[in-house]
Amino acid sequence: MDDGTAVLASAIGARVRQERQARSWTLDQLAEAADVSRRMLINVERGATNPSVGTLLRISDALGVGLPALVEAPTPRALNVTRSGTGAALWTSPAGGSGVLVAGTAPPDVVELWDWTLAVGDEHVSEAHAAGTKELVQVQQGTVVVAVGEQSLTLHLGDAVAFDGDVRHSYANPGQEPARFSLAVFEPGVGPTTNVEARHE
Repeated sequence: MDDGTAVLASAIGARVRQERQARSWTLDQLAEAADVSRRMLINVERGATNPSVGTLLRISDALGVGLPALVEAPTPRALNVTRSGTGAALWTSPAGGSGVLVAGTAPPDVVELWDWTLAVGDEHVSEAHAAGTKELVQVQQGTVVVAVGEQSLTLHLGDAVAFDGDVRHSYANPGQEPARFSLAVFEPGVGPTTNVEARHE
């Protein structure tokens, strides 16, 4: 991990441990609730791994805090400002692509705002999110192919699409230049009783 990734992993680990201990849960209890291995959870809390977005979603859903809460300061503020360049890069590609979580709201109805960059040839595949999840995509640069279930469409600069995020979906850059898009995700009813099934991978 580079320095930035290591700092983020450490912050996430501390927040997961804080939320788990606040509930008096053991590692085994959280691992079972989140459907992740105990070893993975230990590594996450130690900041020793760069977990997938899917793993973080399962953990945040099990804790009932929503994904944004794992990557921001734990003290609530009236205004949560994310300055340019300080968002949490939760996905990166070998070619230089990135998925940066730049803002989010608290549960139970969580809204996430992402800034995605896909290098030439990049593709990010997401497993189905929780039932009722909605996604909005708008292309800011280049060309993005969005596949939702069995459907696929090509979006160009300025194009936008809304779709159900509770089915398998993906974003890909088939062009000859980097592509960039904004992504908003709405996940309703996040909390301890949420049905934790497939998430981002």
